[in-house]
Amino acid sequence: MTDPERIPSKRYFSDEFFELEKELLWPKVWQMACRLEQIPEVGDWVEYKNLDQTVIVVHTTSGVKAFQNHCRHRGVKLVSGDGNCAKSGFVCPFHGWRWNMDGKSTFIYGRERFSEEALDAAEVNLKPVRCETWGGCAFINFDEKAPNLRKTFGSQLDQLEAHGVDKVRSQWWFGTVLPANWKLAMEAFMEGYHVMTTHPEMQRAAPELTNARYDEDTGGLGVLSDPGKSTAQRIKDYIEYLQAICTGMGGGMCQEKEMEIIRELADLELPDDTGEAMQAWYGAVHVRLKEKLGEKGEVIPDLNLAAMTTGPTSAVEFLFPHYFVLRMFSSYSSYRIRPLGPESCFFEIWSLTHFAEGEEPEVPHEPTVLPYDSKEFPLIPQQDYSNIPLQQIGLHGRDFEYMRLNKDNEGMISDYQRIIDGYIDGVDQSKLTAAIHKLTNNFDGPINELGF
Repeated sequence: MTDPERIPSKRYFSDEFFELEKELLWPKVWQMACRLEQIPEVGDWVEYKNLDQTVIVVHTTSGVKAFQNHCRHRGVKLVSGDGNCAKSGFVCPFHGWRWNMDGKSTFIYGRERFSEEALDAAEVNLKPVRCETWGGCAFINFDEKAPNLRKTFGSQLDQLEAHGVDKVRSQWWFGTVLPANWKLAMEAFMEGYHVMTTHPEMQRAAPELTNARYDEDTGGLGVLSDPGKSTAQRIKDYIEYLQAICTGMGGGMCQEKEMEIIRELADLELPDDTGEAMQAWYGAVHVRLKEKLGEKGEVIPDLNLAAMTTGPTSAVEFLFPHYFVLRMFSSYSSYRIRPLGPESCFFEIWSLTHFAEGEEPEVPHEPTVLPYDSKEFPLIPQQDYSNIPLQQIGLHGRDFEYMRLNKDNEGMISDYQRIIDGYIDGVDQSKLTAAIHKLTNNFDGPINELGF
């Protein structure tokens, strides 16, 4: 990119650019590898795959670790899917070499037939991959020189922790193959500018939210704002907006159990000033959610205290390069997007919420994979998935050279694309980390000056 407001279309289908990402981006970034409830017991492991790399993430007696998924003899892939290695360790299906859960070699068939140098421990133990846990997930990074997870993402992790992201667990998990570049799939969730047209039910419920942020002139596509609307009616409209998110996400980032409590506060007495009223109403919702869900045995964080101590979170939080966390109150959705090729990606969605102890559902160990145009997806993903493949087709247009970005609300798209360029160009890691800090909390925000 040479202009922060223009993204060359070829970045989304060029084989050459895809190979640059594969070589210079993915080996150097933190990747969300699995949710920790997938590996709750010592010895539990799960395979994480991205492009041509496959990694074993395993729960050991000394924490969660990760190893490259290949036999140190002749390179055979050791495992697929998930399982438990507490008793058997990892066994190569080709010649029977074995390793324990810590990656240490425990058996080499015909050991005496190899030279001493060939069987040095550094040569035959499984190759470790950096692994850190945060937010109920394990993250991996192939780059030993990269900053740790917390330094990479900074205060964003503190904010999400304070709001309870590390205490939720999977309710459901969907996946689909999208016929689109992985970056294109991610950009659909970096701004709310698309809501009026893509998710009209949300704009109809509370037009003031979208119109005031983007443009009062809807061009007839959406409902106009009513400047005379009372504070009480605005609250009721906002509750309808939340219900549209709840229904449209299939629970996801806003649960029906939360909506039942929120609807009880529709007629709360509030200040006349709209800004003060919304702040007071949010505070009351946070208190009531903690109280009512707590009565059911769910341990909900003090969301008012969290907002005061670490700052509020955005509705959409992005952890570069491929993981999203979406939140309204105490529940979450999360997205993970992995490239399959220049014009194909695997897109996953989790619904995450709190459960009373002993009432947790069975952990999904693999996503329910559906066609991208399946009506079994919740409505909002259906709507998003309907646009993305069409965009991939349109980018091939003979005279479509650049995307033209809205400088005030599509800044996250520009920022993260230029950070990708930074990795490809070998920009100093300290500058990349500083840029990632600017990227966080920039949903719907302006284009930033990144310093490179």
